[in-house]
Amino acid sequence: MDLDQLKKNYRIVLTGGPGAGKTTAADLLQREMDHKIAIVPESATMIFSGGFPRKTNESCLVATQKTIYHVQKNMENVISATYPERVLLCDRGTVDGSAYWPESHDDFFKQLKTTKEKEFARYDAVIFFESAAVGGDQIEGGNPARVESLAEAAILDEKLRKIWCEHPNFHLIRHQKSFFKKITKAINLLNKIIHNGHKK
Repeated sequence: MDLDQLKKNYRIVLTGGPGAGKTTAADLLQREMDHKIAIVPESATMIFSGGFPRKTNESCLVATQKTIYHVQKNMENVISATYPERVLLCDRGTVDGSAYWPESHDDFFKQLKTTKEKEFARYDAVIFFESAAVGGDQIEGGNPARVESLAEAAILDEKLRKIWCEHPNFHLIRHQKSFFKKITKAINLLNKIIHNGHKK
């Protein structure tokens, strides 16, 4: 059976530019909400941490983003089938790859034989964590797979927000000096999104 045909969990994307704190936030949100949510880990980090070559020429970038897209999609399906009663909190979504694609957003969806609308439909809501790079703060952290400079992180943040903000249920959490305040907003927002989603 194709896992894509199974009943889809309520799915929320947690995304943002490098250095936004989303992976740390996802872990804290899962601890706070315990058995209500299941985390779909970031595919790119898994792939690069596993030794996938990281090259910068155009052909390699295309192959890499295609790989990340398919791993992300199937990882969501596996977690959905494993925890059918939980809300899925996805550390990035299938649309993220379009910001790293060497050509246009349209070319990304064309090459993956999909559409932006179809990918948006995979997710019920989007929580966008603005990168610390936007505020000029350093983005060093515990993710060895992240290699972007401060300037590159800010540019990626803008690219990602520009496409994700078109999702009909998009929510922006801006960068703050206090990560505690940022995560508190995220917890309150996540609870509200889940509550409203379950009322439908």
